[in-house]
Amino acid sequence: MHFTRFSPLGLCLLLCLFAVLPLRAQQDPAFVHYWLMEPQFNPATVGRAPELTINAAVQTHAAGYDDGGSTIYAGADMAFRLGKSRHGVGVTFMNDAFGLFSHKRFALQYAYHFKLWGGQLSIGAQADMLNESITGSKADLGEANDPAFPTTDLSGSKFDLSAGIYYHHKSWYVGLASQHLTAPTVMLGETNQFSVKRLYNLTAGYNIRTKSPFFTISPTMLLRYDGSAFRADITARLQYQHEKKRLYGGVNYAPQHSVALFVGGMFHGVDLSYSYEANTSGMGFGAGQHEVTLGYRLELNLGKKGRNLHRSVRYL
Repeated sequence: MHFTRFSPLGLCLLLCLFAVLPLRAQQDPAFVHYWLMEPQFNPATVGRAPELTINAAVQTHAAGYDDGGSTIYAGADMAFRLGKSRHGVGVTFMNDAFGLFSHKRFALQYAYHFKLWGGQLSIGAQADMLNESITGSKADLGEANDPAFPTTDLSGSKFDLSAGIYYHHKSWYVGLASQHLTAPTVMLGETNQFSVKRLYNLTAGYNIRTKSPFFTISPTMLLRYDGSAFRADITARLQYQHEKKRLYGGVNYAPQHSVALFVGGMFHGVDLSYSYEANTSGMGFGAGQHEVTLGYRLELNLGKKGRNLHRSVRYL
């Protein structure tokens, strides 16, 4: 089935896709590899690692359906020092496309890091520019004058804010953040609008050392709530690391949503991972989401290195 031009049947099926993917109602995509891309949902995490960290991800929606859409994410962050204080800055871009609809976000991020109770606390803020658009020119509704749907391409932009707090202590961490603090309403033309809900998230993780010095078990979780829709992602990851090489694999479970398997590794500083997320309700296992992530870390010499720099538990 091809939806290059959206017939009434195609549009109905598209709306069904929205209905069976509850997280889409939260307006922000859920990545299986969230533990690799923490700045995507919490600005307090920028600058945690001493290296320049670059991450990118591509996620396809509704496998087997043409024009199901995809999400593209790219981000970079780094740490620096001003006197004795430590800071982090970052930048992210995301394009989330689904059928006729597209959600874009460009963000600048800042975090302040300081030592507390034997660990490190980070407080972060983020300035967002949101762009919402609908390609109404591709909708073939059968009735040319249907006032419920636009027949032209419409877009609108709005400024937004996000904030977060993050604490890590040796082998565990916990973070709390809120996206879309202003809950903006984006106008699409003169008569259409798109309301963005506030999204709250809580994340936590722990690295468990095994008897073997090469293997680590890392359970993590990410909880999201926008006032009506809720999603919990619970992940278990087994990792093998020797010198500068790393291999890992695991499973992610989102109750009442999906189950996913992922496998990846790092060689010569490049981290590559793949996952398949299968729906456990609605469309079923076959119409899931493929996801590929790419990461790279580059050593920097900005400020003094030493005891005040903390290695991110994401990379242990």
